[in-house]
Amino acid sequence: MSSQRSLDEVILGQLAEAVVYADRGGVIRRWNAAATAMFGFTAAEAIGQRLDLIIPEHLREAHWRGFDLALARGRTRLGGRPTLTRALHRSGRRLYVEMSFALVVDDGGVAQGSVAVARDATGRIEREKAARAGAAAPR
Repeated sequence: MSSQRSLDEVILGQLAEAVVYADRGGVIRRWNAAATAMFGFTAAEAIGQRLDLIIPEHLREAHWRGFDLALARGRTRLGGRPTLTRALHRSGRRLYVEMSFALVVDDGGVAQGSVAVARDATGRIEREKAARAGAAAPR
């Protein structure tokens, strides 16, 4: 590799998990290939757009409250632990995603944005729901 930046890009490009970095304004600045596969938007389409691109409308207000609070406090509520949430695919289909978040801070310790690492959990959640519905059905 000719530079650390190109190594970082190779690593991000080969991860199975979606990686999305947004600046303090919630504008997407990094989007890896797994994010394209999961959400349906290419990096060229996603970079420069606000995170609302992949956040269902009914969750946006709560998302932005949490995002702004994390930036102000310098830490996320979950401390990097994954959480199950909903996201939007380009087609409008709603996804279940397991997501963990981390703040990205500069050398002075000031939060510059947030990175999310996401794994599609839609298939697993739908199978679990179907299994519960089958178990609850009268016989």
